Amino acid sequence: MKKVLSVILSTLLLLSVVSPVVMAGEAIPTKEGSQIPLIYISGDAEPIYNSDGEIVLQIGDNGLLDLFSDSTDEEEGGTSNLLTSVANVLMPFLIQGLLNDDWDPYYENLEKEVGELFEKSRLDDNGEAPEGTGVSAQRQSEMQYDMTHDKKGKKGYYGLNDYHFWYDWRLDPLVSAESLHEYVQSIKETTHSEKVGIASACLGSAVVLAYISLYGTDDFVGVGMAAPLVKGSEAISEAISGKFHLDMDATSRILADTETISDFNIPSFLYATLDLLSKTGIWDRLSDSMKERVYYKIVEGATSALTLSTLFTFPCYWSCVAEEDYEDALHYVFGDEGSEKRVKYAGLIEKIENYHEQVAVNVDDLMTEIVDNGLNLAILVKTGFQILPICQSNDVVGDQYVSAARASFGATTSTIYDTLTDEYIAAREEEGLGKYISPDKQIDASTCLFPDYTWFTKNSTHTERCDSENCILYTVVTADHQLTVDDFAYTQFMVLDPETDTTEAMTEENCHTEHWSQESMQGKPENKYQKIFRAVTALLRWLYEVLNLIMARTGN
Repeated sequence: MKKVLSVILSTLLLLSVVSPVVMAGEAIPTKEGSQIPLIYISGDAEPIYNSDGEIVLQIGDNGLLDLFSDSTDEEEGGTSNLLTSVANVLMPFLIQGLLNDDWDPYYENLEKEVGELFEKSRLDDNGEAPEGTGVSAQRQSEMQYDMTHDKKGKKGYYGLNDYHFWYDWRLDPLVSAESLHEYVQSIKETTHSEKVGIASACLGSAVVLAYISLYGTDDFVGVGMAAPLVKGSEAISEAISGKFHLDMDATSRILADTETISDFNIPSFLYATLDLLSKTGIWDRLSDSMKERVYYKIVEGATSALTLSTLFTFPCYWSCVAEEDYEDALHYVFGDEGSEKRVKYAGLIEKIENYHEQVAVNVDDLMTEIVDNGLNLAILVKTGFQILPICQSNDVVGDQYVSAARASFGATTSTIYDTLTDEYIAAREEEGLGKYISPDKQIDASTCLFPDYTWFTKNSTHTERCDSENCILYTVVTADHQLTVDDFAYTQFMVLDPETDTTEAMTEENCHTEHWSQESMQGKPENKYQKIFRAVTALLRWLYEVLNLIMARTGN
């Protein structure tokens, strides 16, 4: 029982440390097809099974929210009982840390309690999967069928979903690339094709670049990447390299996003409490010594405990660490050179460093190789959501897990509060680059590595894909020449309506899709009376929620 319950105390910390990156769902082609077969590689949406056919790890459309969604089931005793049980397990160690500034017992027990939850799915000290775990037997059978059957339809075309490379996404991307190579060669032989197209999402982009680093580009006619993470994902990279900055406004925004785009239920009392801390400035007024003694002590030590007890024994997630955060992340998770953890996890660290040296430091060169060798390229970027609130970059334009700047390989962006300055925009227009400025004035695509091959969809989360994005991927990758942003009716900047799964060209009228209050984005400083009004309003709201809780508990 306590194995499940212990997660509750650690959920907020874990959300800040591990941010599973999912591109869920099947892609739906919106063009008739191509005579070139296309292989699709997803991120971490596929469940991991054991040899008995049981799911040992599944990250759903809402990431870790799905992972812990059953933690408040009524049959388990409800949230209040869960919290009581968690307190019984870990609270003594927290108290010891607070009173004696001795946090090691808390870190050790946190790693033990949470680690037991992931014991069937986490990798060993060498970054190797437990025997018998991986993608399902059904997926393996599907790939075996693909490798021996030409799926060209009656009309002589291949579709987007005809060939899907399923892989154990926990593993080293270089290892997955070797399996992908075997799959690609078989598809080429079976379909009598000299080349194939390759389209990836999220973590799949690391496998594609690992493939190119090992085997070059000769097997491909084109490459497509949706929400790629190969330049780093702030939600992962900053959270495991010590770039912490708890922002109450950002926390409120992420909860509003979550409430809007998922079925995960956020208690209104939590909203009210966060709003009170933010509007009254309580958090900002806490002394630095208090923050250092409590918040940073808990989070810093918990980072290593949570990463190594959960998902960061997976080399794939280390491919999401940005170059500038890499050494700090190694130090934060494994300690100094020669540390006990460095010795224990030497095999895992070797895999991490091998990918870093072969792929991560060469990302721009590998991407340029794609274009220089005459391959088609399509890059799809998501925007309209903030990065996790515990990260220093929580106010960058992004899709919750990765900034638009990183996913696009170099776009210049404002923060979510602001727009690019009028002077900046005027200078770009004078240079003839005005068409690359987004209508919401938050993105300049002209600074991307490949500005004409990069599309942006606002109000599309990292886990979503819509028909227009599918069409861009499928069409560009398999075309007989490189298509650009000028060749599509979708335009370079789009806005998604998730209710209808359709997009339209972004305009100044439809671009404000944020799910949280726009107050802080107006750019107008508040006078003291406005600040007092906001604080009083937040306090009244909080008292109202407290009264509701009391009445609910007393049955009145």
